[in-house]
Amino acid sequence: MHRSLTAAVAALALVAAMPVLAQTPDPTAPAAPTPTTFDEAVGQIEANFDRWQTQAHAPGLIWGIVQDGRLRHVRFTGQRNLDSQAPVDLHSLFRIASMSKAFTALAILKLRDEGRLSLDDLAETHVPEMAHWTYPTADSPRIKIRDLLNHAAGFVTDDPWGDRQQVLTEAEFTAMLEAAVPFTRSPETAFEYSNFGYALLGRIVTNVSGRPYNDYIRQEIMQPLGMTATGYDVFASNPTRRALGYRWENEAWAPEPDMRHGVFGAMGGVETSAPDYAKWIAFLLSAWPARDGEETGPVRRSTVREMATGSNFVSASLRPLPDGTPCPVGVAYGMGLRVSADCELGQVLAHGGGYPGYGSYMVLLPERGLGLFAFANRTYAGPSAPLLEAAQLLVRSGVAPVRATPVSEDLAAAYAATGRIWAAADVSVERDRLAMNVLMDRSVETWRTVLTTAKVDAGDCVTDTPVVATGALSGMFDWTCEKGRISGRVLLAPTTPWSIQALSYRLIPTEP
Repeated sequence: MHRSLTAAVAALALVAAMPVLAQTPDPTAPAAPTPTTFDEAVGQIEANFDRWQTQAHAPGLIWGIVQDGRLRHVRFTGQRNLDSQAPVDLHSLFRIASMSKAFTALAILKLRDEGRLSLDDLAETHVPEMAHWTYPTADSPRIKIRDLLNHAAGFVTDDPWGDRQQVLTEAEFTAMLEAAVPFTRSPETAFEYSNFGYALLGRIVTNVSGRPYNDYIRQEIMQPLGMTATGYDVFASNPTRRALGYRWENEAWAPEPDMRHGVFGAMGGVETSAPDYAKWIAFLLSAWPARDGEETGPVRRSTVREMATGSNFVSASLRPLPDGTPCPVGVAYGMGLRVSADCELGQVLAHGGGYPGYGSYMVLLPERGLGLFAFANRTYAGPSAPLLEAAQLLVRSGVAPVRATPVSEDLAAAYAATGRIWAAADVSVERDRLAMNVLMDRSVETWRTVLTTAKVDAGDCVTDTPVVATGALSGMFDWTCEKGRISGRVLLAPTTPWSIQALSYRLIPTEP
């Protein structure tokens, strides 16, 4: 059954190391035109998800688009229970696997805000069973809480082993810690994804808060956000809403056994619905941009933005744009979120979830106020490919522009000065507004020569177009001229009152 719903629900992976099922493009299909509206983009997105669901053998699927604090579009297809043929609906509950890590990371940051721990605390301060561990080298630093958040503690990548540790009890985990675990490398030397590390963070939440980590997260984060259908114990959730988990094996679906709640739930145990998860996405996105105004969330906006602070173990890659141009992408791991700098999308926060019976993915474009998520009930069927394509289509359609940075009074005044300098072809008309380095870097006479030549080459220019702020003290401008365009930049110095430290006017001639 295929059903579609567009709703206005007020609101809010690193991909797990298991293989991600990519879509196989149809080489005979004509290239889809670039969408120009939200509805056109959604039409292509729906087709991509339908194709992915068939290729991935996912019994059920739900995905949604959150924009400007509301669930703008959600679509659900397939079945949540193959025996009863019950369809997926808006309120179906899915386990989201490693997308749970962001909740654990935020719980740690909240405890830090409360003054109950420091990110630079040694983990053994709060988990004393770690104190006797033998480190791999004599010069190894001891594990800090920050290392666990950033997956830099020296533990070995533990998918899929970690997924099956969900059921460990607190006592069994304590015994594991007392016996110590082997290291694959010295801490703080590389990124390596560790479910075990996030289970340790869950233990820290438990020990520091005095409550089981799942209770602390539900009471202090989920419930204040109105996530009433979200939790960790699947056996306590509404059985008539649960999407049961399946694996695709020998060309047939086989049920995955449900795993009870345990200590490894801190890395992957959350079960949620689309409306609840949309509230979570909306809450995370509400932290951008930094601004004045009342704090209304369970943690400060600045604390949420801190989750996007990546480790220094950055990887780089290229992906093709529609015209074949390579698009550079830099990636690091933050705190429960993968952090990317993408040439087309800008800042991207993402995470996937791979789990016995389930696959999921989420993408946030905080500079654009846009978030997307998808849940499926098939083992490790993470719908990353169609979700990332969806983000790209929405950006290309123009319906998710980067939010403009406000132009400060100082920047506006400095931009006005750049216009007067251009009109006079002389920086000395604003000498009192130039930082002390400007005329040391280039003399007044040289400035006059450069500006006069540029004005002759450009011809008459329209100089009253708005400046585009790149910060409170910097901006770019673009003027249309008779013979081309002037692409300019103004950069203020860190002085009071304001002064200009750098100024450029670059002519881009009209092509013949």
